[in-house]
Amino acid sequence: MNRSVGREDALLVVDIQNDFCPGGALAVKEGDAIIPVVNRLVKLFLERGATVAYSRDWHPVDHSSFREEGGPWPPHCVAGTKGSAFHPSLHIPLYPLIVSKGTGNDEALSAFDGTDLHERLQQSGVTRLFVVGLATDYCVKATALDGLSLGYETIILSDATQPVDVSPGDGEKALQNVTLRGGYIMTAVTLLSEDEGMRSEEGKG
Repeated sequence: MNRSVGREDALLVVDIQNDFCPGGALAVKEGDAIIPVVNRLVKLFLERGATVAYSRDWHPVDHSSFREEGGPWPPHCVAGTKGSAFHPSLHIPLYPLIVSKGTGNDEALSAFDGTDLHERLQQSGVTRLFVVGLATDYCVKATALDGLSLGYETIILSDATQPVDVSPGDGEKALQNVTLRGGYIMTAVTLLSEDEGMRSEEGKG
């Protein structure tokens, strides 16, 4: 697998929103701990002319996934609320590509579900996806699996995601599920360090 980031690549930053971070309505434990490495990835992809896309849950107040409506989760990421906003430490460029999901009554775990993300990636000539964000065992997994189904080479950067782990090991099982479907798992640290090595070699030239 070619590990150099280029214009045919996209970084998909999945649901790093206040409600999924510590103090939020549906917090992932240490969900905000991944933000520094995600920000480094965003910088790398933008510098390399690659695409960076952000997904967010953007729910109505009576969304079907909420407990009051018979769903499994507490109300979260209600459109326009503080909880639905991206975490303030997350780097968002001046003109970001943002897709909103779960805007109707569907749960829409994947960033592709009910959005125009696929069309927009196709317009940009993207063929490979690097997926990061929250949570590994839900929206990250669903996004990666949809990416594979749509024909993208798909990689989850495991140290730039964080699982819910409702049952211990759910996050690891999610990663295994993606690899069984033809996806790849690598670390952001590896990707970043290899890019730094490439820059060093380019500098010598």
